[in-house]
Amino acid sequence: MAASFAGDLYRVSGTRPRRHYDRRQAAGPVVIIGVLGQDPAIDQLVKAGKLDPRGLDGEWEAFVQTVVDDPLPGVSRALVIAGSDRRGAVFGTYDISQRIGVSPWYWFADVPVARRTDVWIPAGERRDHPRVRYRGFFINDEDPCFSGWAKKKFGGVNSAAYARVFELLLRMKGNYLWPAMWGKAFDVDDPDNMVLADAMGVVMGTSHHEVMMRAQAEWHMHSSDGVRGGAWDYRTNAANLRAFWRGGIERMMSKGPGQSYESVVTIGMRGDGDEAMAEGTAVPLLEKIVADQRQIIADVTGKPAKDTPQVWALYKEVQDYYDDGMRVPDDVILLFSDDNWGQIRRLPDPRSKPRSGGYGVYYHFDYVGVPRNYKWIDTNQVEKVWQQMDLAYARDARAMWIVNVGDIKPMEYPLSFVMAMAWNPEEMTSTALSDYPKEWARATFGDQHASIIGGMITDYSKFAARRKPELIDQNTFALGGVTADGLDGGEFGAMVAQWDQLEKRMLAVRANLEPRYLDAYYQLLEFPISAMANLYRLYYAAAWNKLLASRNDARANVFADQVQAAFKRDGVLTRRYHTINGGKWDGMMAQVHMSYVIWNDPTQQTMPSITRVAGDTPPDRRGKLPRFVSRPRETPGVVVLEAPAFSRTADGKHMKWTAIPNLGRTQGAVVTLPQGMPATTAEDSIWVEYDVTVDSPGPGSLTLYFAPTLNTTGAASLRLGVSLDTGPVQALDFKLAPTGGAQNTPAEKRWAEAVCNNSVRVDVSLGPVSAGQHKLRLWRIDDNVVVERLVLATREVQLSYLGAPNSPLRPA
Repeated sequence: MAASFAGDLYRVSGTRPRRHYDRRQAAGPVVIIGVLGQDPAIDQLVKAGKLDPRGLDGEWEAFVQTVVDDPLPGVSRALVIAGSDRRGAVFGTYDISQRIGVSPWYWFADVPVARRTDVWIPAGERRDHPRVRYRGFFINDEDPCFSGWAKKKFGGVNSAAYARVFELLLRMKGNYLWPAMWGKAFDVDDPDNMVLADAMGVVMGTSHHEVMMRAQAEWHMHSSDGVRGGAWDYRTNAANLRAFWRGGIERMMSKGPGQSYESVVTIGMRGDGDEAMAEGTAVPLLEKIVADQRQIIADVTGKPAKDTPQVWALYKEVQDYYDDGMRVPDDVILLFSDDNWGQIRRLPDPRSKPRSGGYGVYYHFDYVGVPRNYKWIDTNQVEKVWQQMDLAYARDARAMWIVNVGDIKPMEYPLSFVMAMAWNPEEMTSTALSDYPKEWARATFGDQHASIIGGMITDYSKFAARRKPELIDQNTFALGGVTADGLDGGEFGAMVAQWDQLEKRMLAVRANLEPRYLDAYYQLLEFPISAMANLYRLYYAAAWNKLLASRNDARANVFADQVQAAFKRDGVLTRRYHTINGGKWDGMMAQVHMSYVIWNDPTQQTMPSITRVAGDTPPDRRGKLPRFVSRPRETPGVVVLEAPAFSRTADGKHMKWTAIPNLGRTQGAVVTLPQGMPATTAEDSIWVEYDVTVDSPGPGSLTLYFAPTLNTTGAASLRLGVSLDTGPVQALDFKLAPTGGAQNTPAEKRWAEAVCNNSVRVDVSLGPVSAGQHKLRLWRIDDNVVVERLVLATREVQLSYLGAPNSPLRPA
């Protein structure tokens, strides 16, 4: 830690600080870093009354920072950083590093450190501690990108690569890691991995399906020993599985006599290779597996099993076993999961008794599975992450937050956010959420462009989250059509225009950045914005090529050229990423991301098909160049309302309707805060109201667009009330059923549609509606309902992807 902090001081000041291992050699102003009860200098300050130990003794990862006069003989003044334990001291020190301008991403995203002649530490004490016990991420789906990069940079996914990963984790005040697991074995591939993790203070685990500190890949290694490589089936191969698992716990305990490498042991069992268990697997068998695993833990450690931290991941079908009544001892962390697409499936029942092990959440920024892999680029909105994890914290999921981040890059922004929130969810209020993009930009690129960059990263996240790029093709969004005056781009064209404007803003900022920021800017903003804008242009051109070619219109050839140019530019952008900073990130953006036809990755990058119109084109259509026109979008009898633009609210039962800007696909969303509260009824009168002017009478219909969410209490659906004027409250609901396989039921099909569209659409009839002024109300019933947009119509209307009848999108 001292060496790392000394390096940070050098990065900031340009002067290498002296390090003293013997306090008798120290003189002048110094920094003292230590652990209460382990460091004589810290304990002496406490004894002398110069350091208050309150909030440290017996706490988990707490720290205090304070300036002390005359702390040691010959030392006039010291900045003292005292931890309740070794990670508390580490976090207190890296907290200082960040405050003086060293980004956690100084290495992993080349964020430069500004030189300063003076840095100031405010007078008084600063004390802090984490509110979530285990906070970390999972490197997963890491081939070809992270693995290929690490092989080129470090010779493999080894301790040299993990040293950088561990440092990043700790600088973000994280403490827990699930290591890369696609064909890899953390403890076997490089035995120094676990030694280094423990030395740096990182708590190691294994993923949701890799139990007893064993990588799943190990089951298929050295199968000639007669233990491994057999059936992954406890009914037929229990003795070999127990021997295999015992070896994992013995390795965990190999640090020294009675000492363990600090770990959280995953228990339970899934099928081999992260597959579901065999059909018909019974709860009693799984409970026996857990009991046998805990007996192995007790036997090998020589302590009761409850003294070794353990986690049971309720992932996919494992949650079904929990719902069917399977239980594990109270000391085990119950790790709930999202649906792999950002919607938490289940949270603790508020009526249940507290568990000593507590609860946690496993969340995804990256996924391989149905309905489509998404691995290429960041498509995560921090606003959505906040809404889901704020709910999790409110419902007492506070023991573990672990996020699947794929290759780490390019998830820098949402990973920074969720780690900051995990440290103290109580400080990440809705106001702090709104401020976060600007503060992130200021910490990364300085004050001058912070507001503009914060706005750009927010718009990027919103546009990218509308639909995963792997799910987009030339047929995804609607064109406006061909008119006598020109081509109408429709909603697809409006989306492309938003990307065009965002890219122009990004390039304008780049032109005014100091050169030292350019590599980080390319990784964090320029590449994702340009690559996504280019992808939209590629499919937009392909859509026009397809339509015009079907009409034997020679303008199709112009768009064929544009498709080819965009496809070429995609490769240029990727190659530039791989060559910046001397090729430091070569291989990190190698993921195939175009022209999917099934849920899994194509084997190679493929350009969308194009058609060229031949020489038999009628003379009046030859040589014509595309000309775009913009047609009026106003539609009588249709009113489009953005949910945050409400007129008034009625709050109650300590809950308040709150607008969350930018949450969702358009301008934002409304939720009731605080989250995690019980269901209410219309009689509780918790509503949000919209003043509406209807210009033509007719049979009224209301279409609501929600962010996809799930009922985390285990109920089948989520409910919301709707009323118009003095009419009755209609309770409407939507039921989504996540699945890791085929979508067979209506609820499973609705779920797949919802996660693909990043939206849930619900329609309700309002009866006859007159022209004039009306009041439309939404009534709270269930928690975790997130409303984004409302469309009130008094005539039949064909709604577009974003929920408006050909209405123009606001420019970025």
